[in-house]
Amino acid sequence: MRVLIADDHAVVRSGLGMLINAQEDMEVVGYAADGKEACEKAVDIHPDVVLMDLSMPPGENGLTATARLRETAPEIQVLVLTMHDDEEYLFRVLQAGAAGYILKSAPDLDLIAAIRSVHNGMAYLYPSATKSLIEEFLQMVKSGEEQAKYEILTEREKEVLVLIAKGFSNKEIAEQLTVSVKTVESHKAHIMEKLHLRTRPDLVRYAIKKGWLDFE
Repeated sequence: MRVLIADDHAVVRSGLGMLINAQEDMEVVGYAADGKEACEKAVDIHPDVVLMDLSMPPGENGLTATARLRETAPEIQVLVLTMHDDEEYLFRVLQAGAAGYILKSAPDLDLIAAIRSVHNGMAYLYPSATKSLIEEFLQMVKSGEEQAKYEILTEREKEVLVLIAKGFSNKEIAEQLTVSVKTVESHKAHIMEKLHLRTRPDLVRYAIKKGWLDFE
């Protein structure tokens, strides 16, 4: 599998490169020092996985770059690497469309396992992060909030919501559902209004909590 490493520290990039290149089934095909460079190189090189540092000042950070990559190259899996063991960062990463989240303090074997997981189309959340996500989801289910919201959507709106959350453009959704782009935009507006959501990342987060995204 082909991996692009994005981190603003040269020493970190070098260390990660040595670790990944030591694996028989992995190869580092590029390096980037900020989010903007990561997006440009990802589109040019087309790696299977981008290992994206979350904080890369100055320039475009990993969060913004991840969201941009999900729009421009949704087939590329993004694994976010961060020092932040905090649910606020977890949700921001998932909203941006990352396929995985792992801490910089994680053991080498866990990082390699995470890269393999997202490459195979599976979501990877570091254990401490998973606990936070599950706890919030269960609390919302207990309150009836999730079920009540979902039931007010029509079947077609549910289809559109999932496709939007998976990163498809309005044009691609229209082609899949054999409807006009204007119809897709109308469904999207109704979904946003019914679920009280404002942005595409909000829809992604909602779909993740519902368990609809398999990152395939």
